[in-house]
Amino acid sequence: MTSVRTATARRDRTANLPRARLVERVDYTDDLMVIKMEPQGFEFNFKPGQYCTLGLDGIERAYSIASAPHEPFLEIFVELVPDGELTPRMWQMDIGDTMSIRPRAKGIFLMDRTATQHLMLGTVTGVAPFVSIVRDFIHRGHTGHHFYLLEGASYLDELVYDTELASTAAQHSETLTFVPAISRPTEERNAAWTGATGRLNNIVADYVKKFDLNQDDTLIYACGHPGMIESSREIVTATGWRWTEERFWKE
Repeated sequence: MTSVRTATARRDRTANLPRARLVERVDYTDDLMVIKMEPQGFEFNFKPGQYCTLGLDGIERAYSIASAPHEPFLEIFVELVPDGELTPRMWQMDIGDTMSIRPRAKGIFLMDRTATQHLMLGTVTGVAPFVSIVRDFIHRGHTGHHFYLLEGASYLDELVYDTELASTAAQHSETLTFVPAISRPTEERNAAWTGATGRLNNIVADYVKKFDLNQDDTLIYACGHPGMIESSREIVTATGWRWTEERFWKE
């Protein structure tokens, strides 16, 4: 009886929420997809780096937004959690299906303008808020800041935004430096990989030196796997670097 009451309460809590319609879906691997959602009947406002709360059947989860505020749809990078409550349902969605959406974005994982150098560490879906921040900064024509984005994944097909970010870095070298890294370079799935290797927490100290960052004017951001965040934070804060983080938890 308890589980039935809980499920009913969840459905009731979201029944009157606004809806967002699925307008685009791209599956990159069996467990990674990027979706675009269109809020129905209202304008969803957010700041780059914030997250939205989506739901199905009364079950809700928070997702960082990869799109920038000027873009027409909410772009979300989603990882399937096979034994989770929400993402298996999301994997069954077709174009035109809708999800509940909380009408206000939340989160304080934003660009901090007290720094002009921004070292960003993101693992797989953890890159999403950084994509939003970089897209918005360039769209607005801002200058005077530089983003150093390290994106980590086990396999090269999990990087997903690497083509976009590499192109942006080439076109706006004064604004973005992008380094994708693979942690399992010897596996067959990564046979074509020729870039950086290693887990982000194992290479972050090297790249702090390589980028010749100024400790007084640099903020280090981390988003993604809690293990990467914890280890990286211990390494960089021990030597006095400023730090902010956003964690993703499995369902």
